[in-house]
Amino acid sequence: MKRILILVALLMAVGLVVAEVPGTVAGQWTQGTLGVILQPAPAAAGEGATIKIGALPMYTAELADGEGKELVMGYCSICHSVTYITMQPPLANWKPTMDKMMKTYGGEKFIPAEAAEKILAYLQAYYTPQTRKQ
Repeated sequence: MKRILILVALLMAVGLVVAEVPGTVAGQWTQGTLGVILQPAPAAAGEGATIKIGALPMYTAELADGEGKELVMGYCSICHSVTYITMQPPLANWKPTMDKMMKTYGGEKFIPAEAAEKILAYLQAYYTPQTRKQ
């Protein structure tokens, strides 16, 4: 028994015996900050690079029939798809949205005031929580 202990002590001294502790993982560890994961820098697109995307929607939402529909189709689609109207939750009051489109986004340069009033009336008539076409 004494010989075995001496042999193990000699092997440990030269690093040939590795004690295995259940639940531990052997490996090379370096010191560093815990809790920080460095992210790789985004790769720059090189010449001739391609990006794959899914299929784009190729349809335009069908708007409710009514007076003003053609104005909406004509004027609103200058800047955005009319699908935006049907995609968002129904608005109880379209006036703030119309004001934003007209003043903030420059719609008043393209949409006559009379047409804007008819567009607002159309949206209020067909796209409020009570009137939205399903």
